[in-house]
Amino acid sequence: MNAPTHLSRRGLLKAGGFIALGFSLAGPEVFAQQAGNPALLGDLRQFPRISSWLRINADKSVTLLVGKVELGQGILTAVVQLCADELDVDIRRISVLSGDTALVPNEGTTAGSFSMPNCGTAVRQVSAEARALLVGLAAQKLGVDAGVLRVADGAVIAPDGRSTSYWDLVTGKELEVEATGKAPMKVAGERRYIGRDVPRLDIPAKVVGAPIYVQDHRPAGMVHGRVVRPPSARARLASLDTAAVEAMPGVIKVVRDGSFIGVVAKREEQALAAASKLSQAAKWDVKGGGPTSETIYDWLQTAPAKDIPIKDQKRTDAKPVAASLERVYRRPYQMHGSIGPSAAVATFAADGGSVAIQTHSQSVFETSEAIRKMLGLAEGKVRCQHMQGSGCYGHNGADDVAADAALLARAVPGTPVRVQWSRRDEHRYEPYGSAMVMKAKADLDADGNVLDWTFDLWSSSHGVRPSGNPGNLLAAHYLEKPFAQPTPVNGGGPNYAADRNAIALYEFPGHKVTTHFVAEMPVRSSSTRGLGAYANIFAIESFIDELAAMAKADPVEYRLRFLKDARARDVVTKAAERFGWATWQRKEGHGRGFAFARYKNLAAYTAIAMEVRVDRSTGEIRVLRAVAANDSGEIVSPDGVANQIEGGLIQSLSWTLKEGVRFDAEGAVSSGDWESYPILTFEEVPAIEVVHVNRPGAPFLGTGEASQGPAGAALANAVADACGARLRDLPFTPARVMAGLKA
Repeated sequence: MNAPTHLSRRGLLKAGGFIALGFSLAGPEVFAQQAGNPALLGDLRQFPRISSWLRINADKSVTLLVGKVELGQGILTAVVQLCADELDVDIRRISVLSGDTALVPNEGTTAGSFSMPNCGTAVRQVSAEARALLVGLAAQKLGVDAGVLRVADGAVIAPDGRSTSYWDLVTGKELEVEATGKAPMKVAGERRYIGRDVPRLDIPAKVVGAPIYVQDHRPAGMVHGRVVRPPSARARLASLDTAAVEAMPGVIKVVRDGSFIGVVAKREEQALAAASKLSQAAKWDVKGGGPTSETIYDWLQTAPAKDIPIKDQKRTDAKPVAASLERVYRRPYQMHGSIGPSAAVATFAADGGSVAIQTHSQSVFETSEAIRKMLGLAEGKVRCQHMQGSGCYGHNGADDVAADAALLARAVPGTPVRVQWSRRDEHRYEPYGSAMVMKAKADLDADGNVLDWTFDLWSSSHGVRPSGNPGNLLAAHYLEKPFAQPTPVNGGGPNYAADRNAIALYEFPGHKVTTHFVAEMPVRSSSTRGLGAYANIFAIESFIDELAAMAKADPVEYRLRFLKDARARDVVTKAAERFGWATWQRKEGHGRGFAFARYKNLAAYTAIAMEVRVDRSTGEIRVLRAVAANDSGEIVSPDGVANQIEGGLIQSLSWTLKEGVRFDAEGAVSSGDWESYPILTFEEVPAIEVVHVNRPGAPFLGTGEASQGPAGAALANAVADACGARLRDLPFTPARVMAGLKA
């Protein structure tokens, strides 16, 4: 479905028997079309040519081309469902080519729950456009009005029984036209696949252990590379004698470029042994003086910061303040914790002028450009081809290992070089989710209603993906001619990065929110699932519960006081009802918690009710069950939506219960394995029920990160309900629970 290839575009067309030719790929002329036809939806506005997305093949199959990539979220299955319905072909005829920078539309990074809103809508519309175009061609061929024709699995049939087919109609460049935005899309009753579960395209290969992961990729003639890292981010190589390593069995090349050092060997164990000896031989200058994982919260609040007011709504009434409450919540640096360490395979052309990279990067287009600039190659000479990786939502080591592989492959042109990070590499050198401090304050009236709400957050960057800039690639920092990391910014508007979901969706008379953005990074941080939303929602929804307790109000009823959005109220009500909130019976040590958010305040609505048990003698927390009600707009794949809600909830429980990166004043990370950085185990996963709120005809809202914030907050609220200990510092380790019980 998405296997790497080294064919040229012309060669690929010839090999596949494609008869719909032409491309509309990334370039200045394409991006100028962003403000093009306003009738076009999602990424189709950037890439309006039908042949950029679809090919009708001579073998009676259809190829769908998309820039978004499969991370385990099921996106490729969902877009195939959309294509099959709107094009009117059997879903089994459709194959997908995704994430190949030489062949597919540049849809940017696969992130932010934007795949369905941007890619899904484009695929749906372009498939409808193609169907309308082909029916029009059939009408001309059959000599009838297009309105009387029907389509069945690519066959276009006239009332008198005469027919033709898509494969007869496309003989050359028929799809080499721009979409109009006028083709009607199917209504609910006309659909065969949308809104129904179909078998996931990627699951069969995973079940049988087929080598679809980049970690399993073994091209012919491949050799192995390993990179030796400095002990901490600010360290630089002082000296290195490579003679002994160069003489080791199987070593092909020792590569040194400034403080970047690595080795290429014939076999993996030879590369590992050589890298170990290189590490022993390397002498480093190490710089200290930074905060530690214990002092990071004070440091964040005193470091130079850019204060960014993102909401300043002043109260206009004169109601007296009867009570006030202020609380502080804290999140540590947290990892992606990818189950499979990052890997890539790079092959430099024999002439050294171009490189092809198989990678599990979520940003293949931006990463290819960053690597191109790092290597000093001409435009278009770095081709990234996406392969699935073993576990990640966010910016883990995938981009960095692709750069490592390219640098090592440059030393042995014509030979594929595979680089696999170790678990220690992955844990210590991936970009983490930033530590954060959130301070919430509220003034209340005599009935416990919020009059003034003030929310301040302190955070470093949540977004240093390559974005075409080599300074955001780890290896590029250490070259003889290093690329400086650009000064991080809190990109986008409110709800984009550190302040994602910092503006509560609740309607308060006075509402003020300020982001205190710290550009300096004591340890490297970037995008983890949800960016700042997880911590901000944890703080907001914990604080709402604390205010409800002050007002002696039920937590669900208290939220509904301030929620005016009908769809928000709907998921809150449905989650409470399915959980049995009103009839829940208290047991010793058990507690229930509730939380709600609309992701980014513009994507999916999710409310979660949760039951936990807290052992007062040990501080152990056990999550027993969770009910999540979710509204992602129209649902294409119910099972796919449920998978995303469940997966986000489980990962959030892991963050909330266990995860925190430890590091010293030199920036050296001591969380180098699963013992020092534990994650939730299979045995600890609770029973989860997902309640779908389907809205046929409504826009796709995106689901991938919607449950992350509410899950952590619901857990915090359930723990407080179970044992009376309000935990405001993440994660909720047994030691913190015991300290909370004694407080």
